[in-house]
Amino acid sequence: GCNPLAETGRSKLQNQRAVLNQQILRAVRMRAGAENLLRATTNNKVREQVLLELSFVNSDLQILKEELEGLNISVEVYQNTEETFSIPMVPLGLKETKEVDFTVPLKDFILEHYSEDSSEYEDEIADLMDLRQACRTPSRDEAGIEMLISYFLQLGYVENRFFPPTRHMGVLFTWYDSFTGVPVCQQNLLLEKASIVFNIGALYTQIGTRCNRQTQAGLENAVDAFQRAAGVLTYLKETFTHTPSYDMSPAMLNVLVKMMLAQAQECVFEQIGLPGIRNEFFTLVKMTQEVAKVGEVYMLVNTAMNQEPVKENIPYSWSKLAQIKSDHYKALAHYFIATILCDHELQSGDDEDQQEKALSQLYDYMPEGLMVLTVLKDKVQRKQLGKAHLRKAIVYHEEALRVCGLCKKLRNIDVLQEVLTAAHKRSLLKYAQQETEDDFLSLIQAPDILPKTEHKIETIAPQFSKVKVKDFFHRLGPLTVFSAKQRWTAPRTIHIHHEAGELGFSLKGGSPVQIYCLDPVCSAASRGLKEGDYIVSVGGVDCKWLGMNEVLEKFKSVGEQPIEIEVISCQDTAASMHSKSATYSVGMQKTYSLICLAMEEDKIDQTKKAPLKLPFLSWGTKNRQKAASTLCLPSAVAGSSQIKKKLSPFTLLNTESSLY
Repeated sequence: GCNPLAETGRSKLQNQRAVLNQQILRAVRMRAGAENLLRATTNNKVREQVLLELSFVNSDLQILKEELEGLNISVEVYQNTEETFSIPMVPLGLKETKEVDFTVPLKDFILEHYSEDSSEYEDEIADLMDLRQACRTPSRDEAGIEMLISYFLQLGYVENRFFPPTRHMGVLFTWYDSFTGVPVCQQNLLLEKASIVFNIGALYTQIGTRCNRQTQAGLENAVDAFQRAAGVLTYLKETFTHTPSYDMSPAMLNVLVKMMLAQAQECVFEQIGLPGIRNEFFTLVKMTQEVAKVGEVYMLVNTAMNQEPVKENIPYSWSKLAQIKSDHYKALAHYFIATILCDHELQSGDDEDQQEKALSQLYDYMPEGLMVLTVLKDKVQRKQLGKAHLRKAIVYHEEALRVCGLCKKLRNIDVLQEVLTAAHKRSLLKYAQQETEDDFLSLIQAPDILPKTEHKIETIAPQFSKVKVKDFFHRLGPLTVFSAKQRWTAPRTIHIHHEAGELGFSLKGGSPVQIYCLDPVCSAASRGLKEGDYIVSVGGVDCKWLGMNEVLEKFKSVGEQPIEIEVISCQDTAASMHSKSATYSVGMQKTYSLICLAMEEDKIDQTKKAPLKLPFLSWGTKNRQKAASTLCLPSAVAGSSQIKKKLSPFTLLNTESSLY
């Protein structure tokens, strides 16, 4: 990660965000305490004082929220450092978190669950904590993205190793909402994973915003970054549903995805116009449709931002910027088509059919009394329609400037004002160049322009599998066997003596190997060896990762001499499994619960064989109740009833879990 003490513009913003989060947390606690006192007291004088205090606290919260909004619209910090004449893009700020100490919970679990010396895993725990700390300040490039994905994948290993479905580990994760600054505290690792995925998407938006949009390569990188950001946020919405944080709610993520795709579409238009726009009929027709498409997508973004419940939490300046961009690009579309009509009269050598077809594709309908071919041939009608488009372009430009002037945050962005003013002056100049004596006779209203693009913008799904990571706690053994869901006896030492060249048992399985076909009268059985035991050590050498042939070689290497092995027995875990399960696997877009609220143990006959191992990254429980608090959600509710259902590793893969 980056140096957290570096005085860069972005680090200053993140530091200010962290300070604001703490202030918002204090104000929220004060408001909660005042509301509780208001409900509890019956003294009218006390109630008046509390109501007065509440009004002050609420006003403070409003001021802090406006300051946080100011950080979210500080787009100039994230832009490319070179001088540009482009409308700024909007990035997402990274979610802030508190430090987490994994040391004591993980060491206790290693000693209790795996019966190993936890002091030998201090380096691995330190590596995990260092990686988490680095993820708080990732670099704004592919290395930063790779680091966040690495930590996300490591969390999958950590969850399977140390977070059993039947109880919490006592590790409290706190993440602050990116828009409201309200903290969410849970003991559930899934909050940590969801927040990291959000930050991956946010970092992609910052990378896209930083690209140099004055070059072809920079625009291509910006389009790719915004598409990947939209893909990550879509993955977050489909995988971690009903999160207790506003910025990760499905409605908010829908809006953010739309905004990222709109910014990608804007970069595509800039990419087409980068070499210069030739004042040629068919080129201008194409540019008209492309820029109309940009205006349309920003109009949809603005509409989505003004819907409940997003409207209350989305930064006001973001909504206004989307409205400004929509008006600005619609104005450009009308300017381009006015240029077509005013500057390109039909000549004798022109293809009438092709021009008529191209122009008719721009309109859903023509003004009453006008035909496309007639407009092309009639100079007067052509001028009148062109001027009508110019008037509409000027109206859109003036509306964009008006909205920009009303928003305090946007009014201070100089480059935005410059771009809007230059476009407005260009349309006014074009209108002034036309003949004005027939203006009072012109009653034509310019029709709307049909948007169309040849460059379809779609989300790019995240490819986490491309980042290769090694499990920090690899030494604990294969994850399919040594996981938090399986319970084991402490290792038992067995002295093996050869009897007439026979061991008295066979081996089966991969890593680790199991005792198979144990002779009940052999010496090993009499010393405590059991059918199905796993061999974890042979002659003092760890063999959790050794295959059957390698273990056999170790037995053969000692010849007829006695050998000491360590074995463990799998305890019956069927009773602790739950009837309802949801599954998540890297690369699979499955729904699962962010918080586990209801658990019930199924009773399974003790004589049945142990169930098959669950697939990687599977966990039990299904949410049944809604959380009562945003700040701290309950962790477990006893006594809830569930329908009993047999588990299998195949039904688990298809289970959809609904959330609170």
